[in-house]
Amino acid sequence: MHLDISWQDVDTVLLDMDGTLLDLAFDNFFWQKLVPETFAAQQGLTPEEAQSVLHKEYHAVQHTLNWYCLDYWSERLGLDICAMTTQQGPRAVLREDTVPFLDALKKSGKRRILLTNAHPHNLAVKLEHTGLASHLDLLLSTHTFGYPKEDQRLWQAVAKETGLCAERTLFIDDSEPILDAAATFGIRYCVGVTNPDSGLADKRYLRHPGTNDYRNLIPSLLKEM
Repeated sequence: MHLDISWQDVDTVLLDMDGTLLDLAFDNFFWQKLVPETFAAQQGLTPEEAQSVLHKEYHAVQHTLNWYCLDYWSERLGLDICAMTTQQGPRAVLREDTVPFLDALKKSGKRRILLTNAHPHNLAVKLEHTGLASHLDLLLSTHTFGYPKEDQRLWQAVAKETGLCAERTLFIDDSEPILDAAATFGIRYCVGVTNPDSGLADKRYLRHPGTNDYRNLIPSLLKEM
């Protein structure tokens, strides 16, 4: 699907965090390796048994706010997920194309809003280690609204909070169900990140255009200034 953005028709750019502005390698390591290993050791399970238990637990709450909630997982698994997140903080890194793109958006007068499902503690730890906040105009965690990005009520609340016009908004994320939710709400441009984890092969989107390097968007962005 071809990615063609008329930048003069865009006022606001909404950006996901994990896998979109930050390398998803952090989260994949944390949830798919560290948590299962820690849980296995605590419960006296084999790695395979722990993976099986966690797979069911993760799947049961996918696309709900609990899936992203560190407090929920701490209670559910009997682990101090917040402390583990703090300890792993230095692993959080920006994508190489993030800062050039965010700076170009600023130069062209676009409003840059972070819209993440990440838990506020997760967000704070990642901001501390990446300096991401200085390149954004507003940072929003869906936890403060009570709904994840998969829920239309979240989009209504964010539009009310920010005053954004859906018809003049670009949204970038690495989850197709979330891009679908944004499109359903009426967000004009919904773009998927094809390489959210630097250590994995590119992914494809069925219903949305994708990009693997924001720097490819900068020439057209700055040309329309």
